[in-house]
Amino acid sequence: MAGQVISIKTKDGAMGGYFAQGPTKAPGVVVIQEIFGVNSGIRAICDRLAGQGFSALAPDLFWRIEKGVELNADKPEEFQRAIALMGKFDQAKGVEDIQASIATLRKDSTGKVGAVGYCLGGLLAYLVAARTDCDASVGYYGVNIDQKLDESKHIKKPLMLHIAGKGQFVPPAAQKKIQDGLANNPLVTIHVYPEMDHAFARVGGAHYDKACADLANGRTATFFRQHLS
Repeated sequence: MAGQVISIKTKDGAMGGYFAQGPTKAPGVVVIQEIFGVNSGIRAICDRLAGQGFSALAPDLFWRIEKGVELNADKPEEFQRAIALMGKFDQAKGVEDIQASIATLRKDSTGKVGAVGYCLGGLLAYLVAARTDCDASVGYYGVNIDQKLDESKHIKKPLMLHIAGKGQFVPPAAQKKIQDGLANNPLVTIHVYPEMDHAFARVGGAHYDKACADLANGRTATFFRQHLS
């Protein structure tokens, strides 16, 4: 069953989002975009989660800058456009929009709602764990988490991070800082994929690795079943 575009009420107006309906009263998952908008890859993740028994919603987080952004990471000109959009993006407002998306999913679910994000969304998933009432969060190769470790003291619900060991945007020193900074938090689980580069779970991407992507996605699905059921 194909998903649909819906409207999400935020503090600042109506935001669009791609919604894939799971079973009746299924747990909800907010899917947090990369810097490339709610493109076909993000929609496919929503559809996959719906097939796994969750209702998934990907909010259009760039809507204040430009609505309906859909970019291809492997096209240089679109990659540069994505970088420019990220430079204009207000992370705090983005977290507020994710909270609004969580609230939207809670109305039509079991009440339990998680979040999963990639790249920029991986950082936002970490911030969501610290700043919202999300029940469980997962971040894939989040960039700049090492610069926001002071937020970790506010984490009250389970968080899982997938780290690309050879990620070009998160160097070894940053990875070590993240692992050391979160080591004593029992709510945080970290998985490192030593030979993987950034975006190893992006299907069709330059660094896609099916084996590690399947491993990470399986861990994520199990994590959500454990904490959202």
